[in-house]
Amino acid sequence: MKTFIVPQDTIAAFNRDGACVIRGAFKEWVEILRAGIARNMAEPSADVKIYTGENGAGRFFGDYCNWDRIPEYRNFIFNSDAASIGRQLMGSHSVRLFHEHVLVKEASADVATPWHQDQPYYCVDGDQTVSLWLPLDIVPRERTLEFVAGSQAWGKYFRPERFNKTPLNENDGLEPVPDINGNRASYNILGWDLEPGDAVAFNFKTLHGAPANNSANSQRRAFSLRLLGDDIRFARREGVITSPPFRGVTLQHGDVMNAPEFPLLG
Repeated sequence: MKTFIVPQDTIAAFNRDGACVIRGAFKEWVEILRAGIARNMAEPSADVKIYTGENGAGRFFGDYCNWDRIPEYRNFIFNSDAASIGRQLMGSHSVRLFHEHVLVKEASADVATPWHQDQPYYCVDGDQTVSLWLPLDIVPRERTLEFVAGSQAWGKYFRPERFNKTPLNENDGLEPVPDINGNRASYNILGWDLEPGDAVAFNFKTLHGAPANNSANSQRRAFSLRLLGDDIRFARREGVITSPPFRGVTLQHGDVMNAPEFPLLG
């Protein structure tokens, strides 16, 4: 099978903006991942999060770290071009799996994904990271994932919150995310119409968020894959909750991410 080659201007956009779109790279995996998500929703993990809004009829379902028990996820992670695409974007020699994250906004799920960075939630330090966010349904611009261009280079960690806007760690000393929706004209906000088989790629430090799904009849299923490059090290922060928790990891602070939980993909 021919490896997907990421165009150089797309790699440049990823490095400059902290986010880019990749068209049509995963068309043959859409049905497989849809089947995996159906299995995951029928058999969620103990870490599943399900949010419901005040007025919407639909759920916002999120679950992660199920690749070792959902065969469709494992097939995609180890046999698709995802690792190769991640390597090209990061400019890394090696690629490790961090985790997968499934996010399903059912029809009329009136719960927005608040603006946030991923890295403050995580047990990692470093710069060579990429999330590949694959829509498994048509996502119009008004319901798509959005990014603040260049925010990965601000040199800031913002306070992590759960998607219901409660803090992950009380009194963590981090500043809150700025009011991006209230000042949209002050930022270069990126977002794209997406088709199943497309992907958006973004750095763990890039601010991003998504509106509620106010469609009465269309769900928004997304499979997100988090990948690590050469410079990433394990970050053990005592007394701080991380998400995912990775409860059994025995790595010490500053270690290379060489552990069974984070398999080498190439």
